[in-house]
Order: sequence, then structure tokens, then C-alpha cells
Amino acid sequence: MAIPIPSRQLFINGDWAEPLLKKRIPIINPTTEEIIGDIPAATAEDVDVAVQAARSALTRNKGKDWAFASGAVRAKYLRAIAAKIKERKPVLAKLETVDCGKPRSESEADMDDVVGCFEYYADLAEGLDAKQKAPISLPMKTFKSYVIKEPIGVVALIVPWNYPLLMATWKVAPALAAGCAAILKPSELASVTCLELGEVCREVDLPAGVLNILPGLGPEAGASLASHPHVDKISFTGSTVTAVKIMTAAAQRVKPVTLELGGKGPIVVFEDVDIDKAVEWTIFGCFYTNGQICSATSRLIVHESIAAEFLDRLVKWSENIKISDPLEEGCKLGPIVSRGQYEKVMNFISNAKSEGATILYGGNRPKHLKKGFFVEPTIITDVTTSMQIWREEVFGPVLCVKTFTTEEEAIELANDTHYGLGGAVVSKDRERCDRVSKLLQNGAVWVNCSQPCFCQAPFGGTKWSGFGRELGEWGLESYLSVKQVTEYVSDEQWGWYQPPNQ
Repeated sequence: MAIPIPSRQLFINGDWAEPLLKKRIPIINPTTEEIIGDIPAATAEDVDVAVQAARSALTRNKGKDWAFASGAVRAKYLRAIAAKIKERKPVLAKLETVDCGKPRSESEADMDDVVGCFEYYADLAEGLDAKQKAPISLPMKTFKSYVIKEPIGVVALIVPWNYPLLMATWKVAPALAAGCAAILKPSELASVTCLELGEVCREVDLPAGVLNILPGLGPEAGASLASHPHVDKISFTGSTVTAVKIMTAAAQRVKPVTLELGGKGPIVVFEDVDIDKAVEWTIFGCFYTNGQICSATSRLIVHESIAAEFLDRLVKWSENIKISDPLEEGCKLGPIVSRGQYEKVMNFISNAKSEGATILYGGNRPKHLKKGFFVEPTIITDVTTSMQIWREEVFGPVLCVKTFTTEEEAIELANDTHYGLGGAVVSKDRERCDRVSKLLQNGAVWVNCSQPCFCQAPFGGTKWSGFGRELGEWGLESYLSVKQVTEYVSDEQWGWYQPPNQ
């Protein structure tokens, strides 16, 4: 049965607003390749209206309505949003699946995480009240000093299409908890559930202008947000190429940015592992979310003494993955998000072959699926470190493999990348895992697993994978400005200058 797609406009100043240039973008279901609806397309003109709405939300009633309201007030709205999303979970999960192609079970898990994230930041918002005016110990008794944490202002939140509502929540929840007003720009490839967040905000009576939602093309909506003079901060998740443009635009006005970018993560598997356990984490780390994970551990580095057996089991486990319409029960691999992305993934596989690598498994469209942007889980061996498949992010279900002999060699291979988002080490030797974890050049390291993510723990990268951290207390701090207030409390004259004669 077809899933009805709500027809929405832009969400600005607490209500729906038609784009000023009346542009819309078709929604293409990646499973059927059919147009199933459309979304509004914001341009620079709409960005101006949304930014003004956000600024007004911050200054309304001298800030008492939102920016300088107590954290407990903001927490009430965050919990109300969480409750509405929990209530709508079945519908939102289906919309996410038909929009971006991820298996329904994953979309359902995402909605649970969305709810948990809003609730977590509601708790942190309440905790902010107790931290205000935190005293600072000074060496001079004639002064007293304390710290105030204030919202950074109007923030632009630009998110990708692989976890549409969840990635939006990673930014929206802490930004609102901090007291900021936000403009959310979802990907034009997957905006449906982000627009439904606007309807949720309407229903819970979130103050007008606190959250505005502007789908649209990057050059028209995203670029306008990044360069807007009245946007105080940009938080971006996406490609390194786009991040460079955003940093350049932000630099013109010296505004802060948080960047969570691509990855080419390693999973280092030592010879002492339980092979089936390690194999399952390996395929989860690369094939989950249809392989479209920025932190994917898509470079398998396996000890040579177990490589043959490990790869044999890896193929058998991969053969057992159900590839189907992502709405089907038991689906574990759905389609790539769009035709353009599908063609990019297939080109990576073709280039690997032409450079001399071996396609051990997969590499094609599944034979039983004639439509949709489906790619088989793919395992590539005989890879050299100069090959494109080793060096560049694929963003699809493609795993490349190299073997190693010594721990030192494994670490060198693991760090042989411009990226530094996620990495994993698998071994029964705890001391070895500790050593390797310290030496991996990644913002997140997983031990005997890959990809677990909790809203309480920080997430972000190093090198070309960006800087700044989302989630946890670190995510909240990135939307706060710290103000020092210092008072002279002595009754005595300061006495630095000679007083004039009476």
C-alpha cells in the first residue's frame, strides 16, 4: 500500500509559508524510482525571512520568551516534541524509509533515538539553570567573578540525507536547549520527516521563529544561510568539499562553525578474535544504513593468519543479508538514496576493478530487483594503498580489504587516510585494544564493535572529518557563549592613579 506523503510548505515563524519564488523539488522513492510527491525549495529570499523570524524570536519580550527563559521552560517544549514524535513513530518511520531508502527497522530505531535525544537535551536544559553564575575563584579578595552561559544566537543547521530526522535532532535539540533560534536546512534528497518536525512544533506551540525549516538546494538555500550576516553560527554535516565552501563563507564574518564530515574508517581485526562475532561487526560497520554512514568502517585491516577464513565467513554472512523493498519485514539492505549517488557508488566499484583490485563478492545490482537504486554488499580485495577505493569515501555498501602482519603495520594502515571520524579495533587482548585505541587518529574509536552511537557521548572527527563535537554535554556547549562577569567589591578607592587635589 502506498504511503501518503504530506504536502508541506516551508516552516517559518511558527507556520507554513509558500516559497517566495514558488519553487518545489520532486520526491523520488529510491525503491521504485517513482515520483511520490514534492517538497518546497527555499531560496535566498526565504532565508532572509526565516533569519528575521529567528532574530525576532530571540529578542521578543527582551529575550524572556526564549533566549533568557529558564532552561526548565525550554525543557518543557523539548519533552513535548519528544512525546509527539514517539506518538507518531510508525508513520514517521515509514516516511523516512520511502524517502531515503533505509530499512524500516532502522528508521524505527532512528525515531527511538530522536525521542531519546530530545529528552536528553531537555534534562541538560534544566541543568543549565543551576550552572548559571558559577563562581570563579580569584587570587584577589577585592573582586568577585562568575560565569554566565548564553545562547550563541541564530544558528544555521545543515544536515544530510542518510539520517534525515536523527541528524537534524542532533543539532536542533541542543541548539534549542541552549536558547538559540535555529534555521534547519535538510537535504533536498530527504526532507520529508524534517518538515513533519515543523508540524510537531506547531502542535506543541513552540514559540514562533524558534525553529524554522527550509528545504532546498545547497547553492540556493545552504549557501545563503552560510553567508548570511545575521546568522551567528553554522553547524554542518556533509561532504568535505561543501565544508570548505561553508568555512570560506563563515570566515568573511568570523563566525564559528562545527563540521562533521566524511570518513574512511578502519576496522582492525587481530588474530585472536571470535571470527563470526568479528565478521558481524565488520558488515554492520560498513553495510548498515545501506552503507551510507559517514563514520563507516569501510577499510577492513585483518591479520594475515586468519584472513582466508575471515573472508570466507565474510562472504557467507554477506550472502545472507536480505536485500529488498525496505518496507518489507526482515530487510537489512535497501536502495542507495538517489540515481546520482547510485552511479557514483557503481563507478567506485568499476574503478577498483580497472585499477587491479578483485571484487570478491557483490559489485552489481541484485538480480531479483529490476527497479530501484540497489547495490549488492560488495567486498573488494587485492587493494593497494594508492587505489581510489582505499583513499576516497564511497558512501555505499562497499568494503575494501588489506592484511597485516604486525600491530605497528596495522596502525600505520589504519591511519593512512586524510579522514579521522570513526575507527574500530577487534581483539580479545584488552591491553592491545587500549594501545591501538590511543594511536588511532579518529574522533571515535570502537572496541570489539563498530558504529554504536549514544546521545550522551561526543561525536565528531579529526583531519578532513571536521572539528567540533556533537552530542553529549559537548553538543550543548557548542551552542553556548561564555560570559565572564567580574565585580569590584571593596569599599576602598582602587588607588591606581593619584587623585586630584580637592
